[in-house]
Amino acid sequence: MTEHKKEVSHSTHVTSLGHQDLVKTLMEHNIILQKKAVEIIDATNQLNKRIDKLLNIFEEASKHVLEVGEDKKILELTDKLEELLEQNKNINKGLAILESYVKNKAQFEGTRQF
Repeated sequence: MTEHKKEVSHSTHVTSLGHQDLVKTLMEHNIILQKKAVEIIDATNQLNKRIDKLLNIFEEASKHVLEVGEDKKILELTDKLEELLEQNKNINKGLAILESYVKNKAQFEGTRQF
């Protein structure tokens, strides 16, 4: 029976060593897992910063697109105003010619009456 007790004691000791190795391995794996979790958190934070920068770039670009759009509208209005000015010049010339014609006609008619 003493041999049997030694075997039980020896197997308990082996089981205890196996248990300690298992706990040690689990702790090591847990530490590795925690390190990977920290790396993932860091990578996520960096990704968030990059996305924020990209969003800022898009916001700035949209502002510039609006400015360009307004510039196009201003250019269109400027072109229309220049067309109106040309038309006014042509109308002014036409009215000046018509006035001259009417004055000449009136003078001609006035001199003919005498």
